[in-house]
Amino acid sequence: MDKKNSLRAGTLAAGTTLLMLAMTSPALALTRDDGDDPGPGLSVIQTLGLFVGIPILAFLVIAGLVMVGSKKSAGRQPHS
Repeated sequence: MDKKNSLRAGTLAAGTTLLMLAMTSPALALTRDDGDDPGPGLSVIQTLGLFVGIPILAFLVIAGLVMVGSKKSAGRQPHS
């Protein structure tokens, strides 16, 4: 009985996903709206810097701040 229910749930999930994909129309994304004024495109270097470099830099800054904070708090604890 459990196998039948899981098969039914999987079929329902797959059917719903396929129906949603069929209903969306990516071709409508090409039509411009009134007042739509896209800027110039980004170069490869700008794209990598924006979507790869900045997140890595933010991660390193946050990790460094956490490490500095944990070293300071570890130095304050008295040894017993």
